[in-house]
Amino acid sequence: MVILWAALAAALLGPPQRIVSTAPSITEMLYALGLGDRVVAVTTYCRYPPEAARKPKIGDYLRPNLELILAARPDLVILERTGVRNSATLASARLPVLEVDDGTLAGIYQSIERIGAAAGVAGRAAALNARLRAELDAVARRTAGLPKRRTMFVLGRTPARLEGIVVAGQGSYLDELIRLAGGRNIFGDTVSSYGKVPLEEILARDPEVILDMGEMAEPESLSQQRRRAVIALWRSQPSLSAVRLDRVYAVASGAFLVPGPRVAEAARELAALIHSR
Repeated sequence: MVILWAALAAALLGPPQRIVSTAPSITEMLYALGLGDRVVAVTTYCRYPPEAARKPKIGDYLRPNLELILAARPDLVILERTGVRNSATLASARLPVLEVDDGTLAGIYQSIERIGAAAGVAGRAAALNARLRAELDAVARRTAGLPKRRTMFVLGRTPARLEGIVVAGQGSYLDELIRLAGGRNIFGDTVSSYGKVPLEEILARDPEVILDMGEMAEPESLSQQRRRAVIALWRSQPSLSAVRLDRVYAVASGAFLVPGPRVAEAARELAALIHSR
């Protein structure tokens, strides 16, 4: 329904010129499609590309403010489908709404295609998807003959402690990227895409590579001192293969967190880290 409404509005009124983004991934897709000049408002978490951070804000990712969205006078609001969002609220305000689901690689491609179609730049969307597929295929070819190292990606945990550890699991786009980059996600068989796991389970599954984003305050802002602290924290578990092989990495790239046009960049970084030693 919401997708058709956006398409109908574009057909009747022409391509939207005032677009509100409600998620960092959507913002990055809009800019990658050359639509940055049409973006009139974003969330407080939309920080890439840098010019997006200077746009007016409509609240944070989890709680976009309807009044602020209305104040931006959008002719299209793009919403990420999640369990905590309600597109009906925006639709009831008589706003053209496009809802996308970018939780997987297939979903990223489809989201780019739908945004491109709704904004009248379907050709750009097709070209962007073709480029991303080619770049990801190139990563897969380079890593095809390399060892499938047991890999764990930590997205969050209790600061300075190995507790409350949240990892990328089955069904997440990070799980797909790890496999594409030549690794084997040790939690790729879990029910949850992003779930908490106890340290005991990590010890039992014994990763050969640990990618830890748990100490990240802001993307790209992890100091060398904090990186060393993260590595030292895992060294408290000397039985882990990743510790013995010196393959514990503190990572802070926003490309890992945002399912959008930077997935190829994320895949290249993952391949470099998984196979660096």
